[in-house]
Amino acid sequence: MQAQAIPTTCRTYSTEQAAAALHIKPQTLRAAVCRAGHYAGIRPHKLPSRFLAWPAEAIERLLTGEVA
Repeated sequence: MQAQAIPTTCRTYSTEQAAAALHIKPQTLRAAVCRAGHYAGIRPHKLPSRFLAWPAEAIERLLTGEVA
């Protein structure tokens, strides 16, 4: 996965924040990205620091039951 520029207007969650919102372990998200490149259809942005930034809008849609 290549590092992608994130628009400054886009809200994101860290892996830990996204995992807490989804009631799963952070490693579950990391493993899903490693294996499939996404978690439930949500593709994180890889930051230059190698951390993942998860789009907040997509996480919130998943929480409300909408398709990601």
